[in-house]
Amino acid sequence: MKNVSTSLWTRLADIAGLVATPLVPSHYIALVSPLAATHTRQARVEAVWDETADTRTLTLRPGRGWQPHRAGQHVRIGLAIDGRIATRTYSISSPPERRDGCITITVKAQGKMSRALVRDLAVGSYVTIGLPEGEFVLPDALPAQLAFITAGSGITPVMSMLRSLAAHGELPDIAHVHYAHHDRDVIFGDELRALAAAHPRYRLTIVHTHDDPRRFSRERLAELLPDWRARETWACGPQGLLAAITDCYTSGPALHIERFTAAFAPAPADATDGTVHFTTTQRKTKSDGRTPLLRIAEDAGVNAPHGCRMGICHTCDTTLLAGCVRDLRTGERIDQPGTRIQVCVCAAAGDVELAL
Repeated sequence: MKNVSTSLWTRLADIAGLVATPLVPSHYIALVSPLAATHTRQARVEAVWDETADTRTLTLRPGRGWQPHRAGQHVRIGLAIDGRIATRTYSISSPPERRDGCITITVKAQGKMSRALVRDLAVGSYVTIGLPEGEFVLPDALPAQLAFITAGSGITPVMSMLRSLAAHGELPDIAHVHYAHHDRDVIFGDELRALAAAHPRYRLTIVHTHDDPRRFSRERLAELLPDWRARETWACGPQGLLAAITDCYTSGPALHIERFTAAFAPAPADATDGTVHFTTTQRKTKSDGRTPLLRIAEDAGVNAPHGCRMGICHTCDTTLLAGCVRDLRTGERIDQPGTRIQVCVCAAAGDVELAL
């Protein structure tokens, strides 16, 4: 059932739109009912829960215009920090079957915005929220056997999948390997173990890297998942683990990977520094030829639009006016003036002018 208050403000906004100028009615509505705004999509923090010492789950109630997600998808969250809107992408950890109109994101404090969400955001606060995105989802027709390989906060999209599957009854045949430094660092640890106890076909293996620091390899994969070749696999975690998993799965079952950061190619030996000129803001700064231009812009005080920070959403696309940049994922050099580039995954290759 829709929130009565939100529905009322929605109707008022539609009527007022016929007469209000110069601002759209949504700006006025947002002052008293942020969730009914239409010029921006917001969500209210309904509850917070500490999962581990540095990880917190936030229960969010999205406002008007929200669309249901699929288990495994992510959303862009925006938060004002030091007078600027910072935006990051977070996986939704709750299942689509939740019926109270809320979702959850589970955030580990490992960056400026993530620390603000974990340490500072209080119940009753508001954040901006995008619509669900991402292809890291389960197919409608489930394979007979599945495998999940996760580490650290990489458990969050898979937790949404597990909760969604459990909401429909008995879990299918799933082999799940999860890595964490200590047992106290296992996000959703109690719930994962409860699922394993309640569902015989869900086999959970937790590896504590403090006690077992062996690197992931084909031999280790065969030890942890002896029948891995028979299982379609979903993996999410740090870049090093994902790279090792990808090497193991060069042949075999389908592999689905969710990355929290872009996979960069090794920097060339001839990477050169230079000056980056942000022409719109008339700021200049130095680049080492290896750091993403988005980081260069932020360090120079340039408020560059951005979203995923890994080359997916294209929110950071900017026009290259002069000079040359290098795509950090592929090593490709781009030097045609007027080309739209993604500053989150490109570095300067010498002197560069950008429309920022």
